[in-house]
Amino acid sequence: METYTLSNKDKAIKAIIIILIVFVTLIVLVPLLYVLAASFMDPTALINKGISFDVKDWSFEGYKRVFQDSAIIRGFINSLLYSLIFGILNVVITMTAAFSLAQKDLVFRKGFNIFFIITMFFGGGLVPTYLLIKNLNMLDSPLALLLPGCLSVWNLILARVYIQGLPNELYEAAKIDGANDLQIFAKVVIPLCKPIMFVIFLYSFVGMWNGYFDAMIYIKSPSLEPLQLVLRRILVQNQPNMQMIGDQVAMAELKRLAELIKYSTIVISSLPLIIMYPFFQKYFDKGVVMGSLKG
Repeated sequence: METYTLSNKDKAIKAIIIILIVFVTLIVLVPLLYVLAASFMDPTALINKGISFDVKDWSFEGYKRVFQDSAIIRGFINSLLYSLIFGILNVVITMTAAFSLAQKDLVFRKGFNIFFIITMFFGGGLVPTYLLIKNLNMLDSPLALLLPGCLSVWNLILARVYIQGLPNELYEAAKIDGANDLQIFAKVVIPLCKPIMFVIFLYSFVGMWNGYFDAMIYIKSPSLEPLQLVLRRILVQNQPNMQMIGDQVAMAELKRLAELIKYSTIVISSLPLIIMYPFFQKYFDKGVVMGSLKG
């Protein structure tokens, strides 16, 4: 078997690439490890000593406080439900629209494509959108979070290009067997589009999970608040739930408590995404690459 020897130039390029990869990995990994370690530490020890491996400086009180706070648990459940429903809605609407736009015999096909692309660059703005949500009686309702963004034009383009890349022979064979467009979509296109569907679901889930601005504008009831609004009060405004502390606790204790649960809530709020990515990774790579290059 013939062996290939790298030239000095190739070795230098390879070394630079390895160094860059290690550098980028450290940039991502070090903050994650810091937050994880800080979530198990007493805030006083963390401020005075930094990250310590002394068992005396470690504490599970932050996680205990988080799980005792009904607002965080309720926000976590709300965010999970909103993200799951939003992801499913995005997949269903995007795939049906993409299948229609991928058909070359669709009337006004180019016009529809131009219309969707224009909406990527021009929007009505916050005030008109708020008035529209209000007139539709969706204020202080989960529908205000789910419906306005349930179709992403970028995801639509990815899905349309992916579908256009499927072999035409599959459509011809299905039509010869007597299948109509709905049957072709359900039995031919959908099974072959799992990678791009997982990509769309993941994009939508992450976007809804991390979003808080729309909820801050449209949601007023504490029972409907997503986790990000609860975290905003704790991390930005230093306002933990009063049930997590005693009635006689001073303001200094309030700040200590906010610092105590800050890192714990970050870790807990990141768990769904950390758990999802390993399972979606194989579909993510294939879906993004094929959806971007085929056509």
